[in-house]
Amino acid sequence: MDLDNIECVSVVDGADESEIHNLHHHHHLHHHPHLHQNNLQPPPPPPPFSSSKPLNASPPPNGILGPAAIAPATSVHELLECPVCTNSMYPPIHQCHNGHTLCSTCKTRVHNRCPTCRQELGDIRCLALEKVAESLELPCKYYSLGCPGIFPYYSKLKHEALCNFRPYNCPYAGSECSVVGDIPFLVTHLRDDHKVDMHTGSTFNHRYVKSNPREVENATWMLTVFHCFGQYFCLHFEAFQLGMAPVYMAFLRFMGDETEARNYSYSLEVGANGRKLIWEGTPRSIRDSHRKVRDSHDGLIIQRNMALFFSGGDRKELKLRVTGRIWKEQQNPETGVCIPNLCS
Repeated sequence: MDLDNIECVSVVDGADESEIHNLHHHHHLHHHPHLHQNNLQPPPPPPPFSSSKPLNASPPPNGILGPAAIAPATSVHELLECPVCTNSMYPPIHQCHNGHTLCSTCKTRVHNRCPTCRQELGDIRCLALEKVAESLELPCKYYSLGCPGIFPYYSKLKHEALCNFRPYNCPYAGSECSVVGDIPFLVTHLRDDHKVDMHTGSTFNHRYVKSNPREVENATWMLTVFHCFGQYFCLHFEAFQLGMAPVYMAFLRFMGDETEARNYSYSLEVGANGRKLIWEGTPRSIRDSHRKVRDSHDGLIIQRNMALFFSGGDRKELKLRVTGRIWKEQQNPETGVCIPNLCS
């Protein structure tokens, strides 16, 4: 999206406005592989299945399922690894007439031909291997990131999709950024690769300027990162089409999990000419995608006509000032009710 016409002033913690930053740059994103979860070494399974190889080691060259395939250096975990995608196989597990196995997703990819012996696969289920899988308990694949859980084979996948130790997606909006990592890594990534403005403090005072507010599609998003209370928050401001009406929206996301996000609240305010709009809410976790938060309308939404009214003048230029504050909720030990922490 073209941001050439957007300017932003960021004034933190009540400081005077001193500088307008013109956003004239788009940077090609480079994928920074940060976390590699392959090759985790789980606790060794009970005899007779023992292995000195990593969890995701290569499958046996012949891929044949049978007594001869279970050698001392071969673990049952390797037998449950799809030879095509190398992911763990879940029912239905398919096999060819020669006993080579693969997962149901890859069966469609190989056009019903065994990738090992090129024989037609047919519709043969490997029920024995599915039964073996039922008896296994494995560590979460995010074990190296701190997850202590050990789960039955068929519950492991569901847990990993929701594991609190799994890496976060880059919260940058307006592009398809595939970078993942922990919070410190993503903060550095946002600063260095996306050139996002970084501020310290729990209050903010932003001014958004758009020379042609009629072109909503050309003024879609802006992002600023705030550091306060030992945490990081992403302030989004963007224009988009809501039905037939163009609107502007501002909302806050918390760089952490949803349970932690509930410990904080924030307010946003915009107005002029004796009128103002105020929004108070809880920041959403970056586990929720930017689009999900935007489409849920969980933030301050300003109709274009109202935004132009706040801008004053001849209504040909958008000048919106958005102020806000972040605070931490404190638990009242007597009532269990959260009260604002006004001292931080």
